[in-house]
Amino acid sequence: MERPIIGIPLGDPAGIGPEITVKTFEEKRVWEVARPFLIGDLFVINRAIEITGSNLKVNVVSSVEDAKFEEGTIDMLDLDIVNSDYEFGKVDARCGLASFKYVEKAAKLCMEKKLDAMATTPINKESLRAAEVPYIGHTEMLEEVSGVHDPLTMFEVNNLRVFFLSRHVSLSKAIEMVKYDRVLDYIIRCSEAMKKLGVEGTMAVAGLNPHCGEHGLFGYEEVEEIEPAIKEAQKRGYDVVGPIGADSVFHMALEGTFSSVLSLYHDQGHIATKTYDFYKTIAITNSMPFLRTSVDHGTAYPVAGKNIASAVSMIEAVILAAKYAPKFNHK
Repeated sequence: MERPIIGIPLGDPAGIGPEITVKTFEEKRVWEVARPFLIGDLFVINRAIEITGSNLKVNVVSSVEDAKFEEGTIDMLDLDIVNSDYEFGKVDARCGLASFKYVEKAAKLCMEKKLDAMATTPINKESLRAAEVPYIGHTEMLEEVSGVHDPLTMFEVNNLRVFFLSRHVSLSKAIEMVKYDRVLDYIIRCSEAMKKLGVEGTMAVAGLNPHCGEHGLFGYEEVEEIEPAIKEAQKRGYDVVGPIGADSVFHMALEGTFSSVLSLYHDQGHIATKTYDFYKTIAITNSMPFLRTSVDHGTAYPVAGKNIASAVSMIEAVILAAKYAPKFNHK
């Protein structure tokens, strides 16, 4: 089977995205499973090659079909947005605009089936704002291009896969969002997403309160909202159990008892995955017409341009995209 083509938008030029991209193209494990393809600016990637001391060559092409996909070469589309000097580690409107355009172009190529998946590098919210880009992050950009509202985010690290009932809202708001309809909807959508990735097994829903509320002693969300939603999903044939205490459910999933966990708010799942292995926790955006994986760290402005940033997360993101792309795209 031919290795999938994984598009890599270059990220914020003023951050660590360009240098970890170079290191990713140098990684033999990436070439064993994928054909990486870069969407960015020639000026930016050449600067990153110089900073890292890499021997990689750049092959600028006008289409994905013209790529060589030879180890030692970066095939890329040059959008020619940032084509003159800029300062590392600084908010820059030009860099913000470029990072958006890279993602937008990569997503469109995925929609056109020119790429099998995309693996994104970090972007900076302040630079996006400075450029008056009307999106705060990758997910919102991809919603616009794909036409999919509220795409699912899943984290994967080792054997642990975690979905999130809510993302960037306050903790008080996240608790308010733990309602029967939403829990049921997410169980169904997450189960379908797992099926599309080719992953089988039982999903567990994490508890919200200590000891899952102890039948109302520490809260009623489990009794009134979560358990009824799980029972309804079971009636509909979904392989799901819970709620299971958040102090144990992630460990059980790591050991293989569950194929995935639905966490009930942002930090509940983030803490579990990132404590286990911060650098190898990879984000996967599901329920769109194309697959997207991503590093789960930021632009790291303080160390940008110094050739000290680790590329472990980016390498893992590309490898994971290559792992799931064939099943995700299978009709």
